[in-house]
Amino acid sequence: MRKLLRVDLSTGSAGEEEIPQAIAQGFVGGRGFGAKYVYDEIAPGTDPLGPENKLYFVVGALAGTGAQSMSKWMVFTKSPLTGTYTRASGGGDFGAHLKWSGYEVLAVEGRASKPVYLYIKDGKCEVLDAKDVWGKATGECEEALRSKHGRRAQVLCVGPAAEQGVRYAGIFSVRRAAGRGGTGTVMASKNLKAIVIEAQRVENPANPEEFKRLVQQQVRSYHEGLGFEPFRDFGTPMGVAVNNSMGVFPVRNFREGFLEGNESIGFDKYAAITTKHEGCYSCMLRCGKLRTLASGPHAGLTSLGPHYETIWAFSGPTVCTDFDATIVADKLCYDYGLDSISTGNAIGFAYELFEKGILTKKETGGLVLQWGDPEPMLKLVEMIGNREGLGDVLGEGVKRAAEKIGKGADQYAMHVKGQEIPGYEPRAMKALGMNFATSNVGANHCIGYAGQELGNPRPRLVDAAADEDKGDIVKYNQDYTATLELAGACTFPGNNLDFFGPELLAEMLVAALGEPKFGSVDYLSLVAEKTYNLERCFNIREGFSRKDDTLPKRMYTEPLKGGMRDGEYYRTPDKIIDEYYEQRGWDSSGIPTKATLDRLGLADADKDVARFRA
Repeated sequence: MRKLLRVDLSTGSAGEEEIPQAIAQGFVGGRGFGAKYVYDEIAPGTDPLGPENKLYFVVGALAGTGAQSMSKWMVFTKSPLTGTYTRASGGGDFGAHLKWSGYEVLAVEGRASKPVYLYIKDGKCEVLDAKDVWGKATGECEEALRSKHGRRAQVLCVGPAAEQGVRYAGIFSVRRAAGRGGTGTVMASKNLKAIVIEAQRVENPANPEEFKRLVQQQVRSYHEGLGFEPFRDFGTPMGVAVNNSMGVFPVRNFREGFLEGNESIGFDKYAAITTKHEGCYSCMLRCGKLRTLASGPHAGLTSLGPHYETIWAFSGPTVCTDFDATIVADKLCYDYGLDSISTGNAIGFAYELFEKGILTKKETGGLVLQWGDPEPMLKLVEMIGNREGLGDVLGEGVKRAAEKIGKGADQYAMHVKGQEIPGYEPRAMKALGMNFATSNVGANHCIGYAGQELGNPRPRLVDAAADEDKGDIVKYNQDYTATLELAGACTFPGNNLDFFGPELLAEMLVAALGEPKFGSVDYLSLVAEKTYNLERCFNIREGFSRKDDTLPKRMYTEPLKGGMRDGEYYRTPDKIIDEYYEQRGWDSSGIPTKATLDRLGLADADKDVARFRA
């Protein structure tokens, strides 16, 4: 039996449900479950911050086992930032403990009348008063709840930014974030501050000996795999040098592709102050790096990071190469509970508006937003977290902020469907850029990273600068990521076949669950495609279509400056979109055809979207 725990905060009730066999077999788990429950239970037109919106915490079937890198926890809801379906993925040990507590899905609905937190232990869920932790920073909240419930308790919580309604606040657990899309904002809107779980390790695979053999095989693959030791030792900051060398590092609010002086924020600088390597449950890569500043005005400050995206967010957008500032900003985002990608992007947007004279010292509260200066950047992080002054406007996300500011600010807002673009220059990697444009959650590199443009030969290499013949690559990457996330797998090692691929994933699912059909890679790929199409249908019901599958105007009209891809821009963006829609089996408006949805077993969704077809 695979179970769901449903909590209604409006009534304070909680109860177990068996996940129906049709869902368990037809959607496998993880992201498949998330998409199915979001589609079925969140009605069209639901206010993302209203009590009718729901929040789903989901783990894969392999969570809490010895399988490497399979214990991610994912959050699904309707985004207050984009108005679309969204999914965010977090790490640490929380996913394993949710699975050990007996649940693959925790569904939260309604709204509590006062701040509360959930306490799950021994098959029981209590709704407890959170007045003592409401308003606390994330780390302070976690520490307070562990002091109360024991050091082994796993805590997941939101910070002050979510409580203040910042539309891109995340959900955090031991400094790991499900950051994107405003999932934390939805959680806080329900007056839910935290979730605490106490659980004992439980592992009962259907075929224990076979599962043990497969885990051992995977462990050997990690040790022998290309890139294992560098990734374990240095983590994602290695991407700073790589992406700058490829002209992929967005600079000056996505005007340039190369950051002068990026050596100051190179991976070796972070390695030099790393005091501890931390990892998620049952993951040998241990990409979390505890770092402490030893000197300077912020001496003693410690952060579990920054990872590549956060380094970029507080360097590229503002042209700042201050090493200490990236670590301070990372810690501030953790304390406030902010998505660092959207935060840094929004600040880079403000810097450009100041340069253009659209914002002045009157709007910034006296701050002079000068390229390369870290001090106003750090101050703006605090202002966003507290929703003070200009931070109140930027806390709405760049799309809404531009609408409020006016004066042509919208042409400088770097977003897709309202979600800020992450640290990869779309004009330098055009398949990745089109993934941003067509993604169901708005711009997100973790939905379909295009490694084929950087040397990954699977399924084929592509020229990063080419404007055509990429529709199949965009679809492939999106579906492949969804395949990994059916099992709750981390996409970082999952994109390296030296560590594991879909074949091993399929074998592990069979050994764990005893369901033979999960042993077919073709079946898992079909379910992944079905999941992606169901997410798309959710957005179509909300009024999204081809008009929203686009990048900022800058990508189509302004040639990229600097770096290997100097001069690049999208010359024929509609060509790639047409190719992509054809590969997907969607019509010219981006609506899945009846034949496509019937093939995927989504006849009910076809009834919902038929009226939107061209």
